[in-house]
Amino acid sequence: MEASLREWLVPAPGAPDTEVVGDAVLVTSELVTNALRHGGGMTSFDVEVTDEGCRVSVGDRSDQLPESAGPGDGGGCDGEGGGPRVGGHGWRVIRRLARSVTITPQAHGGKRVSVLISLA
Repeated sequence: MEASLREWLVPAPGAPDTEVVGDAVLVTSELVTNALRHGGGMTSFDVEVTDEGCRVSVGDRSDQLPESAGPGDGGGCDGEGGGPRVGGHGWRVIRRLARSVTITPQAHGGKRVSVLISLA
């Protein structure tokens, strides 16, 4: 996946720098991981590069919206709330790196999460 995305994003002179491409790859990886771990599996995947940036859309089987883990949520690594939280940071990474995030319910059930990542 990473090699394909890098090929799409860095095809010519004047293409985005490595850090921007790395952000796009990270956001894509987090979207796919979330669909597989929390969404009951991935149902669709699309990437489109436009003048606005890179739009990545991932569909999954779950109707449940992503949850942001906030500070003090009691999410310790042992499940008892006693230690630092392990995992659960992917959605925050997506929200921080994406220029926009849209979640659309699908007619057949599940949802589609679309993000726009700036390539400038």
